[in-house]
Amino acid sequence: MARYKVRSRTRSWDGVSIGILILDACYPCIPGNVGNATTYDFPVRYKEVSGASSEKLINERDPSLLALFIDAARELEREGVRAITGACGFMALFQRQVAQSVHIPVFISSLLQVPFIHRILPPGRSVGIITANKGQLTTEHFESVGITPDIPVVVYGMEDQDEFRTSILDEKGTLDSDLIEREVCGVASRMKEDNPNLGAVLLECSDLPPYAAAIQKVTDLPVFDFITMINHVHSAVCRVRYGGFM
Repeated sequence: MARYKVRSRTRSWDGVSIGILILDACYPCIPGNVGNATTYDFPVRYKEVSGASSEKLINERDPSLLALFIDAARELEREGVRAITGACGFMALFQRQVAQSVHIPVFISSLLQVPFIHRILPPGRSVGIITANKGQLTTEHFESVGITPDIPVVVYGMEDQDEFRTSILDEKGTLDSDLIEREVCGVASRMKEDNPNLGAVLLECSDLPPYAAAIQKVTDLPVFDFITMINHVHSAVCRVRYGGFM
């Protein structure tokens, strides 16, 4: 007979594997977005980090956000999640400190995948990063997630794409998904044309995974994003028993 025990006396539920730190922002999160729970085949638990706006994280790189992220991560840990991710690649700034503040795995930036991608590509291939704002993605972000200078990366941004900028960065309140798909596919196509040695694409932004299949179609390359990372970690923290031989 299987026996179970209480994991925590501070909650009355179990079974949520992944906790997600999400920014204090307001725009539509469509299926495929990290912020849309229908994206996943397993339960997730969101924790909005009140006061952590896109402006403060991406443009200001406000160091006071660290305490907010740590408090939210600890709260998710108390609520029983098995691992904690984020909903903006620019959270890379705080990856090390947040990971040190809890006792479960933390992977709050999709950029964490870049060293892995680099290692699985043939020699001489570069990793293409499509980011929400190229001008705000710094070496500090890279260093925090282990992207060393010897890893060849090329970075292209979405900040000059009108629908993406006004919908996501400016939070106008509406979002034309078909138009954003055309914009990001245009950026991806240009990236590949400019870089014949491109080996894979990594989507920094948590709003871009809905367009990963379209990006793969125009580049014919592996496309990694927050969802590939979250699914990977979930499969490690929630293993499934294999069946016997038939």
